[in-house]
Amino acid sequence: MHSRNPESIDLNLLRVFLAVWESHSLTVAGEHLGLSQPAVSHALRRLRDLFGDPLFARVGTSMVPTDAATQLHGPIDEALGIIGKALQTRERFEPGHASRTFRLAMSDMSEFYFLPPLLDALQREAPQIRFDVAQMAVDSLSSAMRSGEVDLALGYLPGLATECEQTVLFDDDYVCMVRTGHPTIGRRLSLDSVRSLRYVFAVSNATGHGLAEDAFSRLGIERDIVLRLPHFTVAPEIVRSTDLALVLPRSIAHRFNKSRAFRLLPLPVAMPVIQVCVYSHTRFAGDPGIAWLRALLVRMFSQG
Repeated sequence: MHSRNPESIDLNLLRVFLAVWESHSLTVAGEHLGLSQPAVSHALRRLRDLFGDPLFARVGTSMVPTDAATQLHGPIDEALGIIGKALQTRERFEPGHASRTFRLAMSDMSEFYFLPPLLDALQREAPQIRFDVAQMAVDSLSSAMRSGEVDLALGYLPGLATECEQTVLFDDDYVCMVRTGHPTIGRRLSLDSVRSLRYVFAVSNATGHGLAEDAFSRLGIERDIVLRLPHFTVAPEIVRSTDLALVLPRSIAHRFNKSRAFRLLPLPVAMPVIQVCVYSHTRFAGDPGIAWLRALLVRMFSQG
């Protein structure tokens, strides 16, 4: 391994090293860092020259670390963590004057629930704050939060790394939504009604969204799905205009029902209760901006 003057090392190269290590992919690493794949490849070539080792070898579709990369990972990860904490201790954050873009991870349902009231509040409290919202799987999210590419995550995210601290905002469950003037459904929903209704099924990348379907499957309840959608946002408008029903989280259903155009009915089967949380990484516990935004989210949305 080549010897190099530490003062000549570009810290951004080390961030690329960690991103490739954690994602095993140049493409995914680039997405996390906001870089193109050619830019990541160029950075990797510089790293290979710097350390005199290939560092990662392509095996199938995965970038597998060499022995040298394995030896380097711990010290590089620790060094960047120390640098990050040192910078955080010197940073000040004044919401009313701060100009910063926070990177948030959330599902499409969480976007609908959190973003409108949050942005409304920030117009008054922190008008120069910006957000960059991403949707990603839990396994990718853990590494993105550790590397600092995601500042906060919102939603129901079991399986997130233990280094990600969570604060429970509220418990959520599932209800059945039909239009107020539905011709066959009254104020209560029976098992026979669940079976006889016709449904919109909205796919969501929300982690808990499949739990309700699992509950129906365990009970052997087959629902008549008339329409399958790749996202959920248009589904309530379809329910408003038809006799179709929609099963969705109670929190989302209440947001859609501000005009009382719908009837929200408890399901006559045991449904999972999910904990909706805000998550941040322990590595950035000293970041005053992240701490402020996390506290704001807790203040606005906690029902505990």
